[in-house]
Amino acid sequence: MSIINQLPGYITSAVPNPQSNRAPWYKNTAPTYAGIFLWFVFWQDAAKAGAPGGTLSQGLGWALLSLAVAAVVCHVLFYLVPGLFGMRTGLPLYIVGTSTFGATGGFIMPGFLMGVLQFGWLGVNIYFSALALSAIIPVDARILMVVWGILAAFVGLKGIQYVAKVATYLPLIPLVVLLWLTAKTIGNVGSFDPAALIAAQQVAAKTKALPLDSIGVLAAMLTYVVGFFATAGAAGVDFGTNSRDDKDVKMGGLIGIALAILVTAGLSLVIVAGLAGGSKGIVSSLSSFELIPTILGKDTAKWVMFLLAVAAFPPACFSSFIAANSFKTTLPKVNPFISVGIGAAVSIILAVTGLAGNAVDVFKIIGASFGPICGAMLVDYILSKGEWTGPRAGFNPAGWISWALGFFVGILPFLKVNVPAAPVAAFVVGAVVYFLCAKMGLQTAVVPLPKKT
Repeated sequence: MSIINQLPGYITSAVPNPQSNRAPWYKNTAPTYAGIFLWFVFWQDAAKAGAPGGTLSQGLGWALLSLAVAAVVCHVLFYLVPGLFGMRTGLPLYIVGTSTFGATGGFIMPGFLMGVLQFGWLGVNIYFSALALSAIIPVDARILMVVWGILAAFVGLKGIQYVAKVATYLPLIPLVVLLWLTAKTIGNVGSFDPAALIAAQQVAAKTKALPLDSIGVLAAMLTYVVGFFATAGAAGVDFGTNSRDDKDVKMGGLIGIALAILVTAGLSLVIVAGLAGGSKGIVSSLSSFELIPTILGKDTAKWVMFLLAVAAFPPACFSSFIAANSFKTTLPKVNPFISVGIGAAVSIILAVTGLAGNAVDVFKIIGASFGPICGAMLVDYILSKGEWTGPRAGFNPAGWISWALGFFVGILPFLKVNVPAAPVAAFVVGAVVYFLCAKMGLQTAVVPLPKKT
């Protein structure tokens, strides 16, 4: 059998992005990633953790330090290797992933999976954006959810180039809002007392539930931040194809990921702590978004929340766009209007039923799905000494076994099994199992790519 016949057409026809099309990190990777973290759905719940006091239960300093650890984990473990793979090959994720999951397997993982999970993101976007819009637009939020979802899916399919132009400026809205809220509350940060916040929340909820200890806060922060970032980390391959060299990859991640996480979620923590410090721990919510009316007043807050929702439209379109690209590749014979339409319908259902309202649970599922993918890719990179081996034949057992076991560990919290920092645990399991499988010879042979003439 010839080389070409051993590889699917989507691999043999792939053309690396040439150096002439690439640009410095501050023109592509950093601003694009920063825009993801400026989305209010990411930073609004940085202080929440399902326990009295949330991630602020051990003080603002520890919460910020935990956030810094999560930011470094995202940059070093989840983004850096995919970004370097993309830079060195010039090839997108669904091609690069074939060295880990096989030429046939990579078609599904991470290619198709990336597309499917985008609709989870779209559901979260629809839910929170529609609730914010309903404060100004006198229409039932559920109707707005349907309209928002349809528009996002349509633009993602047909008009993403126009949305991208608007998205250059819209991320400034959440940044201005964060700075405004911080300026209003930072004066009381020095008076913040985590014990008072915990006691007030226990009274309000009529519960004797215990707050998180230091390790619990760190684990909760890792779950929240890494779970949110996991798919974007694997997509670092695609971002890397636009990078000129190693420095572009590293600087793009340090500024666009690590620093952006610290700024956005960090300011959110400061806002909640400042408000709690000025009210002896009594706050109606640990969500900085939900506290906007308390800080700015109801009338002003309506317009601020409306603008935050408008600024969230490009991320909704980008989710649809990524899904559409994935399905066009993995389901080439299916009209993308049908595949994306079905996905968008699921997103709308998740939003209308309120299931998408628990963003942390969505983060956990995404972290469980992509944590082991990033872990396996890291080991693949180490074993190949930083060079992409090329596609492996069929389904590469090492990749699929590592993903299955990593996903199982990552999803255990939904089975009421306590797994601290489940997305990170899934990553670790995926990495360790891939390494063991590789050493046991559970890797299919590398199939050389045909030379381009």
